Parts: sequence; structure tokens; C-alpha cells
Amino acid sequence: MAFPASPRLRFREMQASDAPQLLAMFADDYAQGIYPAMQDDGAIARWIAWNQENYRVHGYGLWLTETHGGEFIGDCGLTWQNADGRPVLEIGYHVTLSQRGQGYALEAARAALAFGFAHTKADEITSIVSPDNPASIAVASKLHNEKREYTKPDGAKRLLFFTRRAAGAI
Repeated sequence: MAFPASPRLRFREMQASDAPQLLAMFADDYAQGIYPAMQDDGAIARWIAWNQENYRVHGYGLWLTETHGGEFIGDCGLTWQNADGRPVLEIGYHVTLSQRGQGYALEAARAALAFGFAHTKADEITSIVSPDNPASIAVASKLHNEKREYTKPDGAKRLLFFTRRAAGAI
């Protein structure tokens, strides 16, 4: 399997043994406010299994991100999502509390964007962000060159940041 390339980070498939680090990543107050469902061992096990299925079916998913020295940073990668009534290839990224503010999310997302255009036929790659998540908005604003709003079927507002293949040079 191919992985994105990044100056400070390496990417690898998630494994069941990564569960404690992933659970801790979603445990701080900020992460709990954005991802309230990711607060127990079962949710993390389903997260890992979903990504492992994505690796099997698509050849990519959210990968675990680490420094080249092996320090846990978070996860980042590509998954298919539904946005505004259509499938979109999305870059997702999460960074553990102790590593936030060091540019890792943007670095990982740029690597995932380049990987996505090199290894998929997607015409655009997106990032779906809650308007209540200023940290992810800042990353997506630097990563992508276009944005629009949409409303999920449950009424929740979302921002859809995107880069089209023709504009995908980063």
C-alpha cells in the first residue's frame, strides 16, 4: 500500500493496538465538543474497523500519523462521505491535544491532498467542517481554494472546503 509523504510525518494503517492513543485524542474538552460519539472503547474499535475496511476497499482511509521518530500525532487521510446529497472524497484530520498548534494538521492534510490527486480519479477533494470548529476551519482555509455551505439532512450546517483537480497543484 502507498502512503502520503510528508517532511515531519509518517502515515500507517490503524491497528487495534492504536485504540488507547485514539481514545485519548478524542478525550479533551475541545475534541469532545466536536466528536461526542468518540468517547468509549466501542466507538474507537468501530473507528479502527471502518478505516481498515476503507483500506481494503479503496486502498486508503484515515491513517495514523506519527513523527518519523514514532511519536503519535493523530490521524489524517481520505474517506468517502456524503455531502449535500452527493459522494465526496474528504480529507479528515485529527491531532492529539499535546501536538496541536505545530502545523501537523496542515502538513498531513497537504500530503493527503497530493496523495488523493495522485492515486484517485476524484475531480475534487474536500474537507467537511462544522462551523463550530475554528481550528479545522483554519486548516481547511489554508489547504483548499474554494468553499461553500450546505445543510445536512438533520439540519446541521457544514462548510465544504474543496480543491478541484485542475487547481490541485500544491
